[in-house]
Amino acid sequence: MIDEPGLPIGSYWEDSVGPPVIDPQLETPAGEALAVDLAVVGAGYTGLNAALRAVELGASVAVLERHQVGYGASGRNGGFCCIGGSKRSPEDLVATYGEAEAQRFVALQVEAIEHVARRLDKHLIAADQSGAGELVLAHKPSALRALREESAFVNARFGLGTQMLTPADLAARGLSAAGTHGGMLTPHGFGLNPLKYVRGLARALRDAEQSIFGTSPVLDIVPDAGRWRVETPKGRLLARRVILAGNGYLDEDLLPWVEGRLLPVLSNVMVTRVLTQEERMAQGWTSPVMSSDSRTLLHYFRLLPDGRMLFGMRGGIFGSAREANRLRRLIRSDFEALFPALAHVETTHYWSGRVCLALDLTPYIGSVPGHPGVFAALAYHGNGVAMGSMAGTLAAELALDERPAWHLPLPLRGPLRRFPLARLRRHYLQAAYWWYGLKDRLG
Repeated sequence: MIDEPGLPIGSYWEDSVGPPVIDPQLETPAGEALAVDLAVVGAGYTGLNAALRAVELGASVAVLERHQVGYGASGRNGGFCCIGGSKRSPEDLVATYGEAEAQRFVALQVEAIEHVARRLDKHLIAADQSGAGELVLAHKPSALRALREESAFVNARFGLGTQMLTPADLAARGLSAAGTHGGMLTPHGFGLNPLKYVRGLARALRDAEQSIFGTSPVLDIVPDAGRWRVETPKGRLLARRVILAGNGYLDEDLLPWVEGRLLPVLSNVMVTRVLTQEERMAQGWTSPVMSSDSRTLLHYFRLLPDGRMLFGMRGGIFGSAREANRLRRLIRSDFEALFPALAHVETTHYWSGRVCLALDLTPYIGSVPGHPGVFAALAYHGNGVAMGSMAGTLAAELALDERPAWHLPLPLRGPLRRFPLARLRRHYLQAAYWWYGLKDRLG
């Protein structure tokens, strides 16, 4: 996958918050190293939450970032702070891990949302919170039947309190989209400005007098007299413990264990100009509730606090310019199909970012085999605002011996398996995407 050259990426979020704080590059004299208790690789939600939790536990921390804070998915996503992290169905979670462990995992997802809200409050981060709950719209009659079954299941097994909405209910709530047959509303979560959130976390860490080093890609992690030496182009750290928090932007060549265990794919986002009240009323979409549809290659969308519409979709695999141009046309076409009354409204921003998948379709939080003292937290399957934040917190507690691994819900404990024929994994995913697209169109 082609790596982007750096900031800016052309997102609406960048225009909404202004220029970033540029953190200095790590530089140490030849043969010397900066000593810390914990080194964190990646300055996104996972890494910064890990660092902040470590500070709360009395540890010294240094965060290393290849670019600058929020460069990866944490500064590019749609701002959905919601239940998620796994692509397994609720029924599959119960069948695979047992009801008790599945319940613990779902409860942790709800707690993750509350964790983000607490971070926002504690560090006085004004992240433009909006909406309450999350809506999934059925894009065909069979999908509505599946949502009814899912709603009954998650309410009975997990107590999530979902409710089914008819098309009339949706219209009354200002949630009318073309070609939808009803929906399932989950009363957990809220929207936010993801870049304001991640920059607020970074500010809190700087205020705690801990270091963030930008333009400092990690080149190697090697044992050194009972600690880990973390090498960057112009400096090095010596740390008791290390957390890998790069998710879909983690360098696969960093450690042999990482290779072939993650599958980064692209998610694409467009944002419109500010809609007038008349335009919103004409479409029947006036609510800020976070929303998506029931397609496997889903669309996700929400009305932003300033009146713009954000619309995103999955689909990219290779990151080529040709693929990007095709997806840019497709996302606009799909937006107009779902919101025909807004077909005349201009797109002002378009960008993409990486979603990180794992073979077992669940996140991983735990140690790196063969590297005692090195931990990883990653693979949130497109729902990393809440889960990535919680994962970083849990990884810090594991790394600093505040929590044993068995305290985590079983779905998070791995092992993080390598993809079969790992070098071909993007190619067979492309075939799967073709099949998913066909299923999404069939009744």
